[in-house]
Amino acid sequence: MSDQKPQQQGQISIELDDKTAEGTYSNLAIINHSASEFIVDFITIMPGVPKAKVKSRIVLTPQHAKRLLKALGENIHRFESAHGIISDTEQPAIPLSFGPAGQA
Repeated sequence: MSDQKPQQQGQISIELDDKTAEGTYSNLAIINHSASEFIVDFITIMPGVPKAKVKSRIVLTPQHAKRLLKALGENIHRFESAHGIISDTEQPAIPLSFGPAGQA
């Protein structure tokens, strides 16, 4: 007999391993899209360093991208209600290059 509690119908069990739980810091996100997907590249850019690597890439369906936008908006609203308005400081334009032209 199993010691695990049976899951309620419709629930998903989500696992989070230690390495993933550490997270990856990002201070720049670049978003591109096609007719069938949104691609979000998360990058850590350091002051005075002219090169940065994509740390993580997330590929979403358009429907999931829209749900993510809504969820982020709701969470930002809750955060600002509890902690005050998040100031949106002006960032200088960052010239971006993704390596030689023609590569996928």
